[in-house]
Amino acid sequence: MNVLDFNDGKETSATQGAYLRLRELILNGQLKPGEKLKIEQLRGLLNTGASPVREALSLLTSDMLVERLDQRGFRAAPVSRSNFNEILMLRCNMEEEALRASLANADAAWEEALVLAHHRMQKASKQRSSDFELAHKAFHMALLAKADLPLLARYCDQLYDLNIRYRFLAAGVSSYGERSIEAEHQGIFEAALERNADLAALLLKDHYKRTGQYLGRQFED
Repeated sequence: MNVLDFNDGKETSATQGAYLRLRELILNGQLKPGEKLKIEQLRGLLNTGASPVREALSLLTSDMLVERLDQRGFRAAPVSRSNFNEILMLRCNMEEEALRASLANADAAWEEALVLAHHRMQKASKQRSSDFELAHKAFHMALLAKADLPLLARYCDQLYDLNIRYRFLAAGVSSYGERSIEAEHQGIFEAALERNADLAALLLKDHYKRTGQYLGRQFED
């Protein structure tokens, strides 16, 4: 998110707060796909002014989480199986490139950060902590952190959020079946530490595709 620098501090803070809260509500499905986002209703929900809400919605259009409806305002971006499949395809391709570049540039500082991110994710998972999703994203982004490709990193970050929205929306529909997410993460982690780019990329894409097979069935075009 880029809040315009010429805003005064108070307005910038209000806009950022509105942006973060609306983003959370859209990602976790409390604001449903396709739902009309009315400024006055959101003002009451967020306890803020119309201007920060409008600015936040405009920022969220750049994140592809909100759509502008010409002169009719805004709505939460709709979802569909085809949209999810496109996100999955782009995520696999882009993260493979970023992962390979990151492993090629990997150093001791990157390795230490990855070990810490993996530990925090494991701990949050075992404790069933509400921080798991943050730790999960931090681990996946830590894998790519040494790519030194800022545009690609930005797209990977955005695609992660678009994908996690589908996971939240599908939560509770059915289980993943016979599958160990922890083991999949462990395999990716170990291959990355060994700087085995081919294996790490293969395991990462397989991890995403397994999730994709489950999630893709939950949505229709």
